[in-house]
Amino acid sequence: MSHVLPVPKAVKDLFDDLLGRPVTVNLADPMKAADVPRTLVAVYTDSRLQLIAVIGMDFELTAYAGAAIGLIPPGGAEACIEDQEISKMIGENAIEICNILAGLVNNDDAPRVKLHQTFLPGGGPPKDAVNYLLALGRRLDLRVDVPGYGAGKISIALAG
Repeated sequence: MSHVLPVPKAVKDLFDDLLGRPVTVNLADPMKAADVPRTLVAVYTDSRLQLIAVIGMDFELTAYAGAAIGLIPPGGAEACIEDQEISKMIGENAIEICNILAGLVNNDDAPRVKLHQTFLPGGGPPKDAVNYLLALGRRLDLRVDVPGYGAGKISIALAG
């Protein structure tokens, strides 16, 4: 009765469906501490508010996926990257993606997981969430390339 990491194909299929275009997914290096300030951090808990998983999307994937799901032209994402600031609309879209990403961690044999909190880049996520995001072990690190936009990284880490 424990949660399991998704396979890369499940991540690809979810992004394909969400963004309405075929993304490319490849294995990537794990996130480093220096990456955290430029990362959207999403914290997932069970019904008892026990931390189950943490997902991080780097600044680029936050901008590109947040723009693509909202049908915002690539220039909108590029402006966010150039300004080093996620716009309100792209940020809201990226948070909605995080909500849907909970489905990657849910399975029939374990308690239901839901999005508990999100921290946009620079938002100061809790230390325990960051520790799981950086720990080696039960994690999946992928580079997601959104056609017409660009590529960025996602890290999915299970707690415990």
